[in-house]
Amino acid sequence: MKIICIGQNYLEHIKELNSAIPEEPVFFLKPDTALLLDNKPFYLPDFSQDIHHEVEIVLKINRVGKNIAEQFANKYYDEISVGIDFTARDIQKIQKTKGLPWEKAKAFDGAAPMGKFVSKNKFQRMNNIGFHLDINGKTVQKGNTSDLLFSFDKVIAYISQFITLKIGDLIFTGTPVGVGAVKIEDKLEAYLEGEKLLAFEVK
Repeated sequence: MKIICIGQNYLEHIKELNSAIPEEPVFFLKPDTALLLDNKPFYLPDFSQDIHHEVEIVLKINRVGKNIAEQFANKYYDEISVGIDFTARDIQKIQKTKGLPWEKAKAFDGAAPMGKFVSKNKFQRMNNIGFHLDINGKTVQKGNTSDLLFSFDKVIAYISQFITLKIGDLIFTGTPVGVGAVKIEDKLEAYLEGEKLLAFEVK
């Protein structure tokens, strides 16, 4: 099982980080040890002083695929959910400055809390799905797939040019504007069209 994350896929988030708008999808990987399931608590690592939340819609791949045509990409997932792409922002800034990979900032243990999956058939259109993240009862991030730079199908087709997708692989599809730091005792709740699929505490 692979965790594949798409970066810089919402314009307003790109602006808040002062990044360049990508001409094609940007992706990176997290190991399976980053996965945090069953609403278990997230423990702040001691190597960073600036862990940021990034709520994202996640696709679960349901069949093996390589060089998938975009028009057929919708057949490669049946379920979606919400997850958090935790990022050690202080470490990421150092890595970016040095032109080094981001894994230290993105791939650490527990850096991918994952919510309950639901059938994509619950939604009329994949390009108009709302999602949001609440921390301590206050909404801090809110997004809609209508604002994606690269659609779910585009992302699947693009990734599959380079990496064979297998059953159970997870694709984090990008975060909207509003990322920020978390602290001990924060309670995070992530919603897909009003349905809470993920809830956990920071310790």
